[in-house]
Formats: sequence, C-alpha cells, structure tokens
Amino acid sequence: MAVVTALTKSLGQHCAKRLKPSIFPHKFPSNHSQCQFQILRTLILEPSLSESVKLHRLPDSDSGIVEVNLDRPGARNAIGNDMLRGLRQAFEAIDGDSSAHVVLISSSVPTVFCAGADLKERKKMTASEVHSYVNYLRSTFSLIEELQIPTIAVIEGAALGGGLEMALSCDLRICGENAILGLPETGLAIIPGAGGTQRLPRLVGKSIAKELIFTARRIGGRDAMSMGLVNCCVPAGEAHPKALEIARDINQKGPIAIRMAKRAINEGLERDMTSALDLEEECYERLLNTKDRLEGLAAFAEKRKPRYNGK
Repeated sequence: MAVVTALTKSLGQHCAKRLKPSIFPHKFPSNHSQCQFQILRTLILEPSLSESVKLHRLPDSDSGIVEVNLDRPGARNAIGNDMLRGLRQAFEAIDGDSSAHVVLISSSVPTVFCAGADLKERKKMTASEVHSYVNYLRSTFSLIEELQIPTIAVIEGAALGGGLEMALSCDLRICGENAILGLPETGLAIIPGAGGTQRLPRLVGKSIAKELIFTARRIGGRDAMSMGLVNCCVPAGEAHPKALEIARDINQKGPIAIRMAKRAINEGLERDMTSALDLEEECYERLLNTKDRLEGLAAFAEKRKPRYNGK
C-alpha cells in the first residue's frame, strides 16, 4: 500500500533530526542544506502534503508556544494516513526546534478532539497493512510522550480510541465539560493498540483502566477529572483558553529547568528510589552552570520578572 510505504519512509525520519535551530523560516540560516530547507517548505509552505494537521507558532510574548491543530472536519478528525503522516512530521520538527518550549494539541473541528482511527480506511487495509499502521501510530504517540518539552492536549468534545491515546501521550490534558472520553476498541473485537493499555493504568490505576477498557465505557469531562484522567475540566468552549493560560505560565519558566524536570519525573518513575534520586541529582547538576539560573537569582534580588533565554 503506497501510503503505508510513505509513512515508513517519512520525511522527518530522513531529515528532521538534523533540524536544530528552528522550524520557522524567518529564523533559519541561509547556509543550511537543501534538505533542511525542504522540510521547512513541506511543513510550513505546503500544507497540502497534510491538510489535516496545521503547525503554528504563537507570536510576540507567546513565542515559544507551538500549537498542533487537527483539522479534518469531514471525518471528525479521524486519524487517517494523511493525518498520521502530518502528525509525525510536525512532532519530528518540534523535537528538533530548540526555540519551542511548550506544545498544545488542539482541534479546529467543533465538538470533537479526535474520533480515533479512520475505520473507513482501515476496512480497506490488509492485516499486514493494519499492523504497519498501528505500529506507526504507536511510535508517533511515543514520540509525543518523549518530547523534552511539555505537551498539553486541549479536549473539547469526543476523544475516542486513538484520539484518547494521543491525549494520554501528552503531559497534561485540559477538557471542557462536553468532553466524551473512551477506548471503544473491545467493542470492535480488538484492544487499544497505540499505548492505551499501558498509559491509562499508569494514569488512573489498574482497576479503573481495566473497567474502562473491558466495558468500552465512555465518560464525561467531570468524571474524567475525578479519576485523574484529565488535569482540569472547565465549561464547554473554555478548554483552549485554560490550556493557553497554563502554557503561558510554563513558557515563563526556565526552559532548561522545565526539560530537566520532565526528564527527572518521567525517567525517575521507571526506576527504584535510589537510582531515581541519582537521576534527580544529575538533572539538577546540569542547571548549576546555566545563565538562566543566575538570571533567576538576579531577578529575585531585583524584584523583577526573569528573562530566560534557555542558556
């Protein structure tokens, strides 16, 4: 299947890891390779390569906040091959952009975050093609989870199946009261295959995760917050402003400190306490000789806001 071949040979795998300075043209030095220029052209100037995923940098005082916007209204943001390819390219680019400090994943489609996999496309795939697709989806969500910077899922309306699994791969989840969250896969005689069986129990506990997956039950925003599935539940339509508020708060902090904090938490939870504390010490030591640490002390002494530059 041609599109599966395209997925496994994604543009980002070939070039994006070399893209370090910025994913945005106005900050891109003129003497970089043609390959890097093509990535910029692909992601920024040729949205038709993935019409369902848009990548935006917020301007001015919000510089450092990047938004990945899902935009496939005709299919309720179902993750088809085009969207999956676009997601992969977007997050590979963000991973290589040192000026990005926090990411929002949002939807431009009313009443839906992401309805999950595109079952119409899935129906036309062979078993082998389905296997390749699910593996690529899983690795893409792992890429989101492994980003060094914080990620925030902005959920209004439905986040089902792969849509919820994408949100689970984020650091934070903000939803509106109209949110509907669930993993319906067992109703289709399959299981969540893009991380849901692993990330959900780590977030809400084994017993609750089993009940939600075994029954394929859908829950609302308030219930999701009460069980720890989301961080905040706000009135319908207000998830994006709340997420942006949190992103702005994070964006004002020391960028290197945020990266080290995320690493210490994520990797530390997979270790025993002794080695986890050793990791914390390692992460702390990496901050001691930064200009940002000195700037933070100076700003405190001078009673002003710090001006961090990630150095």
